[in-house]
Amino acid sequence: MISANGLTMHYGPVVALDNAGFEVRPGEVVGLLGPNGAGKSTAMKILTTYLYPTSGDATVSGCNILTEPLKVRQKIGYLPEILPLYMDMEVRDYLAFVGRARGLTGDKLTQRTEWVVKRCGLGPMFRKLIRELSRGYRQRTALAQALIHDPEVVILDEPTSALDPHQIIEIRELIRELAREKTVILSTHILQEAQAVSDRLVIISRGRIVGDGTLEELKERAIGRERVRVSVVRDPKEVRRVLEENGIDEVYPVDKHKDLNTLKVEGPTGSDLAGRIGNVAARNHWELHTLADDPFTLEEIFLALTEPERPKQPVGGAS
Repeated sequence: MISANGLTMHYGPVVALDNAGFEVRPGEVVGLLGPNGAGKSTAMKILTTYLYPTSGDATVSGCNILTEPLKVRQKIGYLPEILPLYMDMEVRDYLAFVGRARGLTGDKLTQRTEWVVKRCGLGPMFRKLIRELSRGYRQRTALAQALIHDPEVVILDEPTSALDPHQIIEIRELIRELAREKTVILSTHILQEAQAVSDRLVIISRGRIVGDGTLEELKERAIGRERVRVSVVRDPKEVRRVLEENGIDEVYPVDKHKDLNTLKVEGPTGSDLAGRIGNVAARNHWELHTLADDPFTLEEIFLALTEPERPKQPVGGAS
């Protein structure tokens, strides 16, 4: 449903996107993840035809962003980073205005308005001026306008910013519901948010795509290792020495509680660390309390793939 190829964007001498390419399949939720300033919003503005790329192209629901921008806009619902709200309109009038602009009339407009008001939790605010709303309710109103015309593709830039924890859970459920029938791409720099709702993650750093896949696939690419947590009633120095004698040499003490010592052990993916440690423990009559996989977190994977954001380099690398 979305296919981006070689997207490059220059803002004057600054490179915001650098040959970025990725795909989002029908019925998939893809999280576009990266540090602030990585190029996420630029990519979304290009996909929604708000910006014209310096080079590269993309298709959205079969329509080319360069040659068929109006058709692309008909297919998408877009929640931009800066909310597209008219502060002096009531919520009901604003949604009616957006719905009519999207070609909805009569019963269809009524039905879709009722649906977005219910799903975005806007009932208590329906007759209020948008300028009187809290930041969270403004966010919900902006999300409602992106969904009112029942688009095939939903593009969300930081969809849960300004929401409280209860509201975040509600929006996550809505995104999962949308994915049953639609293609969804959302950008965020909040790792937990991306992990909670996404089927797949595309990680961008300094304008380049540095990771694309499921959490497991990204772990393999970024780290290529496995980790095990071991808790044993034994001196940690002895544990480390014995494991090293058996070819397991990345052992790190973590915690000590009375006689129980906890260590983390790392090794290459596929090295069956848990099985090897279990065999060593049995041969040496260790009293094991814990022997379990200790998966790398999304935070660790993210840090392994990305660089801290620095001022973007001008084209050609000039300082």
